[in-house]
Amino acid sequence: MKVSFQGEPGAYSEQAVFNYFGEVETVPCESFDVMFDSVVSGVSDAALAPIENSLAGSIHQNYDLLLRHDLHIVGEYFLRVQHCLIANPGVKMEDIKKAISHPQALGQCAAYLRSHGIKAEQVYDTAGSVKMLKESGARDVAAIASKRAAELYGMQILQEGIEDNAENYTRFLAVGREAIVPEGEAKTSIVFTLKNVPGSLFKAMSVFALRDLDLTKIESRPLQGSPWEYLFYIDFIGSVHDETVQRALDHLGEYAVMLRVLGSYPRFKG
Repeated sequence: MKVSFQGEPGAYSEQAVFNYFGEVETVPCESFDVMFDSVVSGVSDAALAPIENSLAGSIHQNYDLLLRHDLHIVGEYFLRVQHCLIANPGVKMEDIKKAISHPQALGQCAAYLRSHGIKAEQVYDTAGSVKMLKESGARDVAAIASKRAAELYGMQILQEGIEDNAENYTRFLAVGREAIVPEGEAKTSIVFTLKNVPGSLFKAMSVFALRDLDLTKIESRPLQGSPWEYLFYIDFIGSVHDETVQRALDHLGEYAVMLRVLGSYPRFKG
């Protein structure tokens, strides 16, 4: 099985792929667009896309890509993100003047970097920052990335767990070309648009409240080509194969201009 992820080998996304899918062949992709296209084209069987971080919030580009492609969400996974300060072999902590990494990783370690007087510089990827550092051979620069990235590139870990907040998790969605019928407790993701009239969103939400369906996520995105109108992405507990969920979606269809089920999949239990 081939599974795509965004980033260089050793990225957190690649670790999430192995944790979720097991021993599969990973396909590194330079961007989220390429990652989704790889599944559509058949280059890979599935992709694992980060959709939100517990500290940084939603990854909006992937919401847009879910709508743009005819793919289905088939699973979810939560990865505990632990950042390491990584340097070339033999470098000491006191030598480090600058740290390079993805902007999100730098932001999640901002207080740590300030307390050690280390300047931050943004690059395209966490694992990519380790690769860049190895190629440069710099002795006064460190990278912020995963333990796996350090091991993969033969680098030295100066310190582990440098993130400012220990409750740092990224939620990933597994996407594939075919929908599945989930077993056990399920979660469903949908996207819809509404007429811009008073009470429309209240009525849309009521179809879930009336049936005691638990909403776990609500996200709005601008509707391209229609200024000040929005797409609403919702996750809730239940499967489209449940009669209660079917009735709720039929009811929502009475209000929605557009309604699409992105997938029903097993709810992740960490």
